[in-house]
Amino acid sequence: MSQIELAYTEVEGRRIAYRSREGTGPTIVFLPGYASDMDGAKATALDAFAERRGLAMLRLDYSGTGSSGGRFEEGTLARWLEEALAAIDQLTRGPLLLVGSSMGGWIALHLALLRPALVGLAAAPDFTDWGFSDQLKERLTRGETLRRPSPYGGEQVTAAGFWSSGQKLSLLGAEIELDCPVRLVHGERDEDVPLEIAFRTMRALRSSDVQLNVLKGGRHRLSEPHEIDAILRTVASLLEPCP
Repeated sequence: MSQIELAYTEVEGRRIAYRSREGTGPTIVFLPGYASDMDGAKATALDAFAERRGLAMLRLDYSGTGSSGGRFEEGTLARWLEEALAAIDQLTRGPLLLVGSSMGGWIALHLALLRPALVGLAAAPDFTDWGFSDQLKERLTRGETLRRPSPYGGEQVTAAGFWSSGQKLSLLGAEIELDCPVRLVHGERDEDVPLEIAFRTMRALRSSDVQLNVLKGGRHRLSEPHEIDAILRTVASLLEPCP
């Protein structure tokens, strides 16, 4: 796979890193998960897929993550949504196919209210609600920054500003007014985003064209070769009817 040169754009004075591949058809936009970046296994596999098919693709790092500038603790869901929207408006033309991983799936749901198609990978809408105990929510309400061991190594940081922003952008309490095709891919044994969240998301979506693909034994990262193959097949299925 040919590596795409790292480039930068500015959003409200924040330096946002991205990689953009030229091509035809709908532009695939990859939206990373919480504290993740655009160079993970799923993102690079999608980029190789786009290269093989001659498709356009955009991937980016939110401020404070990966190669972008800023402090992670200052990031909020609203800020990262703003950055994704700005990057799409500045760097793409025509229809889009949004691929959001975990928290990126939450951002993709918001973006898809204005865009033609969506694939959610272990999507985690509203995780600032169901992902925290009442005790942790109380600490966040007081403005505390949580620092907890991450199951993937290192430390998981949750700032009060991010949590508060997420609470304001919740989706699962009402109908999600999307009529575009939606494909949700979720691991059966996902311990970070319970499978029930995928079913709740599917039921909340207004679209009649929604499919949930549950991968037996799959965990949250969905980075095993057969899991990535399933993701690529799902993306390919949405590309077929596109002009």
